[in-house]
Order: sequence, then structure tokens, then C-alpha cells
Amino acid sequence: MSEKVDAKFCQHLGKLFYAIAAVDKNVRPEEFNKLKEVLDNEWTFLDDASICSKATIIDTFEWLHLDNEYNAEVCYNNFMLFKRNNEALFSSKMKSLILQTASKIATSFSGQNKSELMMLAKLSIEFKK
Repeated sequence: MSEKVDAKFCQHLGKLFYAIAAVDKNVRPEEFNKLKEVLDNEWTFLDDASICSKATIIDTFEWLHLDNEYNAEVCYNNFMLFKRNNEALFSSKMKSLILQTASKIATSFSGQNKSELMMLAKLSIEFKK
């Protein structure tokens, strides 16, 4: 991967994970903390010294949340556009890890609600194409 794609890849992951947390119009601290925990424990291959890092994902998520002007569907669709234009970056292993992470974010606060379930289902269907 080129450095330019690396940074964009992590920024778009941040957008997707934000979309999952924000789809119910309420991003809770538990969701943000779960993202950080999962990145630390399961995304160990991302080196914090590289252009694409866990910090980039977290910073993008946090920026979107603090700015509070970004719609979850817009962020989700932006991620999907990036995915469709960069299919080679999305191995089956990467898709699985992304889905697992998104699901853990969604369930981190009193289980998944209907809007989170619908977005996770759309993501799963997209990844099976």
C-alpha cells in the first residue's frame, strides 16, 4: 500500500466506526472506549509509527464526534465509496476484522439497537459482494 492510501484507509475506518456508534444519534463513551480497546487488542498489526495507525482511526472518530455535524449515513456511505474504489485493500481477513470491530462497538452499550443492527447488516452484505 502506498502511504497516501494508508492514511486514507485508516481515516475511512474511523468514519465507519463512527457511523456505527452514531447511527442511533448518540455516541456513548462506552462505544469510544470499546473502539480503543479493540484497536489495542486486535489491530496489533497497525504500527503507531506508520502513516496508517490506530491513532489515525481514533483521531478521525473523535473529530467526527466532537464536530457533531456529521451524519452517520453520510460517513457510512463515504466509507463504502472508498471501499468500492479500493477493493484490493479489503481482504477477507480485513473484512472480518472490520465487521467484528463494528459489532463490538455496537454492543458495547446495552446491546445492539435496531439502527445499529441495520447498519451492521448492510456492512455484512456489502462485504459479501
